[in-house]
Amino acid sequence: MSLLLAALLAASPAAPGSEHAAELARKVQAFYESTRDLEARFQQTYTYSGFGRRQVSSGTLKVKKPGMMRWDYEQPSRKTVAVKGSRLVQYEPEENQAYVDERFDASAMSAAVTFLLGKGDLAREFTLSGGEGGTLVLRPREADPRVDSIALTVGPSGEVTATRVEDGAGNVNEVKLTHVRRNAGIPDASFDVKLPKDVRRIDAAGR
Repeated sequence: MSLLLAALLAASPAAPGSEHAAELARKVQAFYESTRDLEARFQQTYTYSGFGRRQVSSGTLKVKKPGMMRWDYEQPSRKTVAVKGSRLVQYEPEENQAYVDERFDASAMSAAVTFLLGKGDLAREFTLSGGEGGTLVLRPREADPRVDSIALTVGPSGEVTATRVEDGAGNVNEVKLTHVRRNAGIPDASFDVKLPKDVRRIDAAGR
């Protein structure tokens, strides 16, 4: 959930030399606006700047309109993070523990996440520039210590094959997507998380 941001300011004029970046952003936007659902394998590498160590995780990702997203971590330990409408569940079976928010505000997510659901506007919420290897670099128009920059690796059709998010402290969260399947007809039930009766449930504060 480290990518969740508050709503950002409206767009200002594009910086000089950003035409290519703006075109990449339009391709990404168009690709995901025409995507009904998507599933992929992911590998996530989180680098802690202060400790000089990395944590590598892997698993599967499912996304479906409207407003459904599920990350199933397989390595190094099992964990599920799922959003379905206004319900957020983070389930850790090895700890027999689940965090549940029945009134999750999905509108709090920035285009760094919502572009996967065809929502948000990259050009409105971020300044755009080109990065190393032809990546699309996004910087929030309103400063936020949780996100300093986001780099998207974009395929020929506008599909995102990798993301790199750096926060204000220099920590880096990289995600690579492979074996992507698009518009395969994922059932809504795939985003339900069935919790054991004896699970230790932690409800969101004030819910």
